[in-house]
Amino acid sequence: MSTGAQADKTTGLAINRIASAGPARDQVCPHNTSISCASCRLNELCLPIALNKTEIHQLDEIVERNRPFKKGEHLYRQNDPFKSVYAVRAGSFKSYVLSDSGQGRVTGFYLPGEIIGMDGIASKHYANSIQALEHASICEIPFSQLEKLSHQLPNLQHHFFAIMGNEIAKDQQIHTLLCSYTAEERTASFLLGLSSRYARVALSPVRFLLPMTRGDIGEYLGLTVETVSRIFTALQRKGLISVKNREIEILDIDKLREIIGSH
Repeated sequence: MSTGAQADKTTGLAINRIASAGPARDQVCPHNTSISCASCRLNELCLPIALNKTEIHQLDEIVERNRPFKKGEHLYRQNDPFKSVYAVRAGSFKSYVLSDSGQGRVTGFYLPGEIIGMDGIASKHYANSIQALEHASICEIPFSQLEKLSHQLPNLQHHFFAIMGNEIAKDQQIHTLLCSYTAEERTASFLLGLSSRYARVALSPVRFLLPMTRGDIGEYLGLTVETVSRIFTALQRKGLISVKNREIEILDIDKLREIIGSH
């Protein structure tokens, strides 16, 4: 797989890499099941952060690199027994919950380098369903083995706790978003959040593809599909963004930040 824009098009996550995109290890195909934590371009975002070579090898011993997922396939479903957490290697996923009446609601999106499955730790059953938004691949980390290893490796334990803390903070942020923000503020906050997350994996923070639908975004932000489309159109008319189907280009990120500046 080639680097740069061609690779980004293949994964469906972005149009181009930022100028500082990483070293030669980026040339490794993210769907390659033989890749190791040490050679993965995401290892500074995932669990191996702050681990030395010996410790990374120990983590490699328990990580299972599964087959790629096709768009629409489920990683797991709500109420399935909890057994593992997962690191996204390529592509993207959405989480959603179903009410007793069968009504669905999107609860989050996961991009490369991010950890899925924390919702199952407390109750030993997954609280959400996880579905691939596009061709995607993951690293599976059996939680029982991760627990044992984290007791041996304080750096791993500390980083895992930090990831759990970030998940709690994200839940609090979305609660504030739904309770206190206007539709325009929610949409601006969502786009800025995606921008920063793409930047973390050396993808363009100002030009990217939305792997999720307008309906997914609306469910996540507590808005209708029509409202999401209307806000995108309004932001485009103001010259803040450019929208072409699922392609978003942020034209004035400072003014986009000003929309939520009072919060």
